[in-house]
Amino acid sequence: MNTCVKAGVHALLAGFMVCASAAAWAAPKGTADEAIAMTKRAVAMIKSDGKEKAFAAISDPANTSFHDRDLYIYVYDMNGVTLAHGNNPKMVGKNLIDMKDNEGKAVIRALIATAGSKEGRGWVDFKWPNPTTKVVEQKSGYIERSTI
Repeated sequence: MNTCVKAGVHALLAGFMVCASAAAWAAPKGTADEAIAMTKRAVAMIKSDGKEKAFAAISDPANTSFHDRDLYIYVYDMNGVTLAHGNNPKMVGKNLIDMKDNEGKAVIRALIATAGSKEGRGWVDFKWPNPTTKVVEQKSGYIERSTI
């Protein structure tokens, strides 16, 4: 299962989404509970240490707080701009609002919709290449909206 912490930052940093991603439920892969916990750690660090320090930690593959097996954090603003990415730092600064999975699902739009819901958190399912094997798998992203 992929867990995704998604953060949406508006003009005055009103909010953001943090997401963690993981593949299926096999032992060498992260669990839903681990994805949620990782997302909550990222949100807490952003609030306590500020976005600059937290985004650097999220993007550091050596930081096991935000990288564990197939689990990693990515942060988007509510317009679809990548603020931090634990698997692909080349995505930072890019607007990915129209990015689609292998079946045509607008993944970032779905993440934003979940973050914008009354609860401000939840799961989004999509198909995505496994960062290790590159095989397209069913993924789930856990999203939590936050503000700083």
